[in-house]
Amino acid sequence: MPELPEVEVTRATLAGRLCGATLRWVRLGKPLRWPLGCEPSILVGLRAGELQRRGKYLWLPLAPAATPCDVHDPSRAPSATAHAGGLLMHLGMSGSLNFSLAPPPPGPHDHVDLAFDQGVLRLTDPRRFGAVVWSDALHRPPASRLLERLGLEPFDPRLTAQALHQALASRRTPIKVALMAGDIVVGAGNIYASEILFQAGIDPRTPAQRIGLRRCERLLVALRQVLARAIELGGSTLRDFHDAHGVDGVFQDEAQVYGREGQVCRRCGARVRRIVQAQRSTFYCPACQRR
Repeated sequence: MPELPEVEVTRATLAGRLCGATLRWVRLGKPLRWPLGCEPSILVGLRAGELQRRGKYLWLPLAPAATPCDVHDPSRAPSATAHAGGLLMHLGMSGSLNFSLAPPPPGPHDHVDLAFDQGVLRLTDPRRFGAVVWSDALHRPPASRLLERLGLEPFDPRLTAQALHQALASRRTPIKVALMAGDIVVGAGNIYASEILFQAGIDPRTPAQRIGLRRCERLLVALRQVLARAIELGGSTLRDFHDAHGVDGVFQDEAQVYGREGQVCRRCGARVRRIVQAQRSTFYCPACQRR
């Protein structure tokens, strides 16, 4: 599943191509998880603003007049006050967005084409859990309903060790499950949660409420380092993901524990173990990570 690093890489590779482009036509294929929510014809002639990200969602503002392309600040939630509306997009379990000047004819898994005067933005999603949804603004439904439960962005300065410690204090669930819930902090998907906890030296089975302030400090440092490195490496490509230009991510090649069950820990030489938490595979080193 594309996680925050993959979505941020997608945003970065698309932003410069879309800002200021005019939408010429829209093609819809098979139904996705949620309907578009408007007649495609009302989108024709609108101009794109700065593509933004919130958690694993992308927000493409659209307005009748040109929208200024402000410098993207990943530590802040997007602002909708200057936009008439926009498209909230999600890549689902296996989706990807591709931008091309002359794409091939759509295949069975190509469900949305947004044709701008600078090229065609295409959503490809074999499992159809992705979405492209119109919303009048980020603070209005349906966008507001989809985003309201999201936690802080990982690089938001408001996310301090103290704030993390306070949020975990009432959680009895294992720390990995608490991180992946996304209502405290977004971005710690399955791959990255395993890697973050390994770097922080915390056993993934540890009850979240037992993580003290000092370990929260280590956890926050690991969270930011792992996600920043994943973004730098283009995310992780295990099956379907590639950026908007078709380039695969390579973070998985540097993974310390994820996908390495039974292999030797690169830090201590113990064998990496795998368990299942919340129906997802968790990988950890029993020697390096303590409860």
